[in-house]
Formats: sequence, structure tokens, C-alpha cells
Amino acid sequence: MKKIVLMLCLLCPLPLWAQQIDLEHIGDFFGKGQPLKVYGGISANTIYHAGGMENGRQPFTWNLNGTLGLNLFGKISLPFSFNLTNAGANYSYPVMPNRLSLHPAYKGVTAHIGDVSMSFSPYTLNGYQFSGAGVDVATQKDWQISAMYGRMQKPVSWDSLNPTNQPSYRRMAKGLNLQLRKEKYAIGMIIFHAADDPESLPLHLDSLNIYPRSNLVISWNGMVRPAKGLELSAEYANSAMKLDNRDHSVAPNYRWNLLKYLMHQANNTTFYKAFNAKLNYSIHKGTVGVGYERIDPGYQTLGAYYFNNDLENITFNVSHPLLNNKATIAVNVGFQRDDLDKTKSGTTSRMVGMMNLNYMPSDKFNSTLTYSNFQSYMHIKPQFDYINQTSPFQNLDTLNFKQISQNAAWNLNYSIRNNKLRNHNINLNLNFQDAADLQDGVLRKGNGSQFYYASTAYSLLFVKQQLNLVAAFNLSYNTIGRNEFLTMGPTLAANTRLLNKKASAGFTTSYNASNSGEGAQGQVLNLRLNCSYQLLKKHNLTLSAIRQTRWMPARPALNDLTATAGYNYNF
Repeated sequence: MKKIVLMLCLLCPLPLWAQQIDLEHIGDFFGKGQPLKVYGGISANTIYHAGGMENGRQPFTWNLNGTLGLNLFGKISLPFSFNLTNAGANYSYPVMPNRLSLHPAYKGVTAHIGDVSMSFSPYTLNGYQFSGAGVDVATQKDWQISAMYGRMQKPVSWDSLNPTNQPSYRRMAKGLNLQLRKEKYAIGMIIFHAADDPESLPLHLDSLNIYPRSNLVISWNGMVRPAKGLELSAEYANSAMKLDNRDHSVAPNYRWNLLKYLMHQANNTTFYKAFNAKLNYSIHKGTVGVGYERIDPGYQTLGAYYFNNDLENITFNVSHPLLNNKATIAVNVGFQRDDLDKTKSGTTSRMVGMMNLNYMPSDKFNSTLTYSNFQSYMHIKPQFDYINQTSPFQNLDTLNFKQISQNAAWNLNYSIRNNKLRNHNINLNLNFQDAADLQDGVLRKGNGSQFYYASTAYSLLFVKQQLNLVAAFNLSYNTIGRNEFLTMGPTLAANTRLLNKKASAGFTTSYNASNSGEGAQGQVLNLRLNCSYQLLKKHNLTLSAIRQTRWMPARPALNDLTATAGYNYNF
């Protein structure tokens, strides 16, 4: 009977979203485990609120929600849920999906059938969903082969009554990825082709500036390890984009390009290139690397939803252990610029730097320091500069902007003494953020902001009593433009487990005061109490209460109380 139910589920795949089926071990799928499992839960909560703060909350609210679901063979889930409150009711039912995908696998061969996505490389096919079939073959150690064919875009006619529905032509695509990987070297080639069918719609979409396009991309990639610890990898991609398939004109003879012999070269056919290379060297448990990437302006591929182009990236990274492997340092630096063909009205360049230093001399002491720096430089070239300029030096660098953002964080954790009776721990955390806009190299007042945050905490754990005590102090100081704000205050907390760890209780109190350049802004006192009890492993009772008192200048004190009681049952 179980096998009959399973076969019916396999023959009626509508409730399936994506199923990975290992055909090599399909026999293990029958006769093991529960074919039908019912799961779910129910929870009820009541919330009482009272106070003088104007927040629009009701004095008493309640809600009842639950979930009931069916699970078939651990593969298919059909959930049903409900939610009832004193404000209304809401239900949700299992919805049949409009997409189906199957991924059967057998001895190194994996098929992708239905609405699936595959990725060959960032410049060719990169995660675009299509309706069709694909396959990944890795039956041999050295060779890897991937192929796909399917519809990437269905035909959609223009509907004046539904302008949000994007019209499109039917787009079919096919691709092949061949990779040979050895221990010392690797080489691969990718071919991807996609084309729109002009006859897939009764009316053309020229008036909407939508034309049937076609795209052919060929990519070569390789890797070589000429020496121990040294690895060089690179990828070079050519993309030919025909903006209108109906154009059968013959374009003039451009400079040499392989794709012009493989794809009809019409007047509206454009060719693009993309290249990246990485060099990494591992030595003495450390790594040094450099990378370069260049993508032509206008580079496109129909195998990706979105693509950044007109950029050049240079990256450098290094990591190395220090002090007999007790410390590790890692540094990453990158530089990016655009306007490679000098045709834009403005250019932008960015520099990103990151440093991470970790020091752990023993199990009791751990310290981490991180720093990152982001800079963005923009040079605007309006035509009025050239029209009104009377000398070569007039208006020089008058429209140069630089944005700078820095982030630094230091975390220190120290265990003073750990034994079977007590554990003592100290933690210190410091954070700094800085953002500024520079014009002509000058930081004008009001164009910058800084944020400083510091916290320290001491915790004491009584192991046998399962009692944890925490004392902390927090401070934050930030400047935004011409304004300054300072907030600080202590926190005390206690948490314990009771009744053979079936119950837990905790109490937290915190106080903080805020000041600005104009004087005191306010004070807040919080008292929090929470407890819970687990009954028969599946029932859980919770109770929590929060009392907040807020003082503000020239205003009476405001008190707010929120209490919550809850019950949860899971099966």
C-alpha cells in the first residue's frame, strides 16, 4: 500500500517545488520510515498593556495560531495554518506551485528537468531560470560536462489593461560547458546561445522599444600550477549581441573577432569582451593573491538577470599566521574604476580596504581587530565647463567629489577562571564608524558623521546552580552634521534554570541617559522579567513582563507596562 501511495505521488507532481531524487539508491526510498507524517502545533498568547505612552496599542489583545501539515516520505510538505486574534482572522492553505523541477541523479550524472537554473560562469549562463532540461556529467575524475536547452522567456503580448505585465518574445537558449581538470592544470570552454523568436507574437513590440534579440557567448577558462603553492587562473569571454534578429544587413568588416564568423554580423551586432585573472601563492601557512578583472562597456549576456559592465577591478589579498600560529592577519585591498572608453559625462573610482587581525594565545584569551575603508571618487564633466572655459586652468577640479567610509571594531574576550564551580568571563567591544563627503579635498562642516560605541560586560556562572549573573555598561557617541549625541548606562541581568532544567527564569534591568549639545534629552529605566516551564516535552508555558519608565525634559514621567502569557504545543 505504501508503494502505491508513493507511485501516485510521483505520477502527480503538481505539489512538488524541487525534488532531488537519487536514482542510484531509489530502492532505499521504499519501505523505510513513515510514508505519511502529520506535524504541527498550536500557540495561544495574551498581551496586557497599560501606560501613558501614546503608541496606539490596545490594552488587551489575544491571538491563537496553529499549523497542521502533512509530510509525504520526507519529501513533500503540505502545510495549513490559521491565525485568530481579537482584531480578526486569517487563513492560509497549501497552494499548488506554478513551477516544477526534478533533479534525478545516477552515478555521477545529474539531470535537471522542468523549471530549473544552471550556472556556467559569471559572463555566460549565471543562474537564469529556464523551462527545459539540463545535465551535469562527472562520471570521470578529470572531465566535467554540462549542457542545457530550454525556454528562458515565454511570449507575452502587450495588454493595455495590464500595463505592469512586461511584454516579451519567446526566448530559447542552449549551452555547453566542457571542463578538463588535472592536478597541475585545468582548461575549459563554454558556449551559450539565446535568441528571441520574432514570430512568437502576433504583433511586434517595436513601438515599445522591445526588439527580438539574439546572443552568442564563448568563454575560455584555465588554471595552471607551475610550482608548489602557486596557482594562476583566468577566464576570457566574448559576447556578440544582435539587437534585432530581423536585421539581415551586412555590417562593415570590423577588426578580427572570432564570433563574427559564428554569428551573422548585421549593422546592429555589437561585440564585447570580459576578462579576469587571479594569482594565488601559498607559503608557510599563509596566502598571497592578486586579481584583475576588466569588463567592456555595454557587455551583456542573456544568461544573467543583471550584469555590471564598464568596470576594471584590481584586488590584492594576503593572509599569514604569526607568533607560532597564535595570531593571524588577513588584508584585502581593491580598486575599481569605470568609464573605460572615456565617453561618460562622469567617472567614478572606488577603493576598498579590509584588515582582520586575530590573536588567541590560549583558550582563555581571544582578541579580534577588524578595519575596513571604502572610498568613492567621482569626477563630473558637464559640457558647460568646456563651453565657458577661457583658460586651460579654469574650473579645474571644481566638481570632484570623494566619499570616505571607515569602520573599525575590536573585540576582546577573557576567561579569568573556569572550574567545576564557577566561570568568570570579561568581554570588551569597541566600534567606530566614520563617513564623510569631500569636495576638492576639503571636508566642509556638516558633511561628515562619526559613530563610537563601547560596551564591557562581566559574567559569573555558578555551574551547579545553573545561575548566570551579568553586569554590563554601554556607551555610544555619534555626531551627525553639526549635532552631537551621547547615550550611556549600565545593565544588570540574572538567569537561572530550575526544576531539573524544565523551568527557566530571568531578570534584567537597564538604565540609560541621553545628552546632546543642547543638554539632557532623556532617561529610560527598563525592568524585564521572564520565565518559562516545559511540561511533558511538548507543552511550553511562558510569562514575561516589561516595565519601562521614561523621563524627558519639561515633561512628566511616562510609565509603560506590557505583560505577555503564552502556551505552545508542538506535535
